[in-house]
Formats: sequence, C-alpha cells, structure tokens
Amino acid sequence: MGYAVTSDFAESEGATPIDADERQGLRLQHVTTRAELNELEQANIQTGLRWFSRTRRVDVLTESFIRNYHRKLFGEVWSWAGEFRRTEKNIGVDPLQIGIRLRILLDDVRFWRAHDTYSPLETAARFHHRLVAIHLFANGNGRHARLMADALLERLYEHRPIAWDGGQNLIADGERRRRYIAALRAADDRDYRPLLIFAGAAEP
Repeated sequence: MGYAVTSDFAESEGATPIDADERQGLRLQHVTTRAELNELEQANIQTGLRWFSRTRRVDVLTESFIRNYHRKLFGEVWSWAGEFRRTEKNIGVDPLQIGIRLRILLDDVRFWRAHDTYSPLETAARFHHRLVAIHLFANGNGRHARLMADALLERLYEHRPIAWDGGQNLIADGERRRRYIAALRAADDRDYRPLLIFAGAAEP
C-alpha cells in the first residue's frame, strides 16, 4: 500500500495527493501553499474538537458520526468534507468498497470491545490503522483517523488519548512522522508491533 509524496501542495511524505476535481472543493481559492492549507485546516480542526467536546450522548462507532466528525473537522475548508471519496488514490480501497469495509471495521471494533480482545490502546491503534487503510475521504484521513481513535478511547473506555505527536509536529516531515508512516506500512503487512509501540500500547 502506498503513502504518497506529491501533489499541488507539495505534500509531506505519506500525505494523499489532491486531484484537480477535489481541489475545486477548496472554499478559499486563494490558498496556494501547503503551509496556508495546513493553517486553515488546523483552525477548522480546533472548531471540530470543540464540537466533539459538546457531544456526549452519541455512538462514535457509526458511519454517520464518522462522516459528520470529518465534516466538522474540515468542512470550513473543503466543500466535500464528510463525503466518501469517489476517486482512486495511492492508498485505500476501491471507492465502491468504502462503505462495506467501514461497516466490517465497526463490527470488528464492537466485537473487540465486547470480548476484551485487545487493550484499549491496542484497540484504538488497530482501529486507526484500518481507517487509514480504507481511506474514506479525499483528504484529512490521517488526522481524522487519529482523532477517531482518541474519540473511541474517551467514549468507550474513558481512557486518555494517544500522544500521537510526541511533542512534535506530526504533519510536518520529521523523525516522528517517518516513524509513524513506517509503523502504518508495517501494519499493512500485519506487523502491528511498531504501531503499538508508537501508540504506547507496547513496550519498545
């Protein structure tokens, strides 16, 4: 499974290229650099996090919540936020399989929770990887999947979130991001140990 490097916005390693049709959904067409886009998206993410903090009685393991959360996190920047992608990417399943694969994942997570298959942190890490591997949306999948993993920990386990950035900027290129991408690639090959170590679910 690939993790892309290039796009109109000079992507960091592991970021998904944005095609021309998807870029038409950018609400502010004057944005021309990845730095500008990241700044806008980060401001929108803060708005989405405040929205999430106010939603108490909601099942986070539903398609409707997952799509709505993406919309709250990115909808001020992208008109297609919350909509499943319609195009093939360098990563992810066939767009026609997104809904099916997501339902299977949600059923799996409910089973893991009901039967204590994994620890809370391992459940969240595996959930995160599977969301990224499906790649539901045209953009923002990594950030959305990380926040979904944290939402799962908070609402299902009353557990602290994962320290994804480890005090570094996980969006920018750097050692922490390289470890993160390498851990996702290893998980693609069914070796979850690097990702579990990264998420604090296993000892190095």
